[in-house]
Amino acid sequence: MHKKQRYAVILGASGEIGRAICGNLAALGWSLYLHFNESELETENLRMTLSKQFPKQSFKAVQSDFSRNDAAKVLAEQLSEVHAVVVANGQPMYKLLSETTTADMDALWKVHVQNPAHFIGLVSSKLRLCNPSYVVFIGSIWGNTGAAGEVMYSAVKGAQHAFVKAYAKEAAYSGFRVNAVAPGWIETRMNDSIPEDERQMIVDEIPLMKVGTPKNVADTVEFLLSGKADYMTGEIIKVNGGWYI
Repeated sequence: MHKKQRYAVILGASGEIGRAICGNLAALGWSLYLHFNESELETENLRMTLSKQFPKQSFKAVQSDFSRNDAAKVLAEQLSEVHAVVVANGQPMYKLLSETTTADMDALWKVHVQNPAHFIGLVSSKLRLCNPSYVVFIGSIWGNTGAAGEVMYSAVKGAQHAFVKAYAKEAAYSGFRVNAVAPGWIETRMNDSIPEDERQMIVDEIPLMKVGTPKNVADTVEFLLSGKADYMTGEIIKVNGGWYI
């Protein structure tokens, strides 16, 4: 008997954490919509790689600029079946609050909160056709505790965490499992510019004495979508080596 394919949308699939999530979920048997904004070549390479590794599954690249007001609608119109949404897109913001403009704030809000939430609302009718269905946000340690120099980034990550807790209650009757993963320091290109002495100071603060990897985050997302976490909803799972408990 042919097994029905399950489709997950990975927002920010071209990023390092996004790619790791895609690899894990493909290995778990999911077909994937690979969302990107500007990284078309990287996303197409990922699509081709996954298609070769998992020829019985479907992989499609879908584009939408989440800094635009119509981004959620543009993306939703490119999809058919949706059984899971993983929100792994985002952008950093290293600025003092006194240096942060309203345009900066608006961009952060649209990318991290407004468009992901609007998109989930638009595809909720598709998610209801599959019980269980899944929504997972990649939040942040700074959404739990806040960071000086990243005040507005911390604020939108905190908003993601609040969205998860509220939407988990609202959508539970439809069979949605809504959770978040809150990574600490994850080794990505974004951190390459940080001086070695500053990196070492941070590592010294982490009880496990090492930074995390994109796979550490992807493994947690895989658990949430594996069926083994189906009695969990509204949780913010910390993946930070004990940096913040």
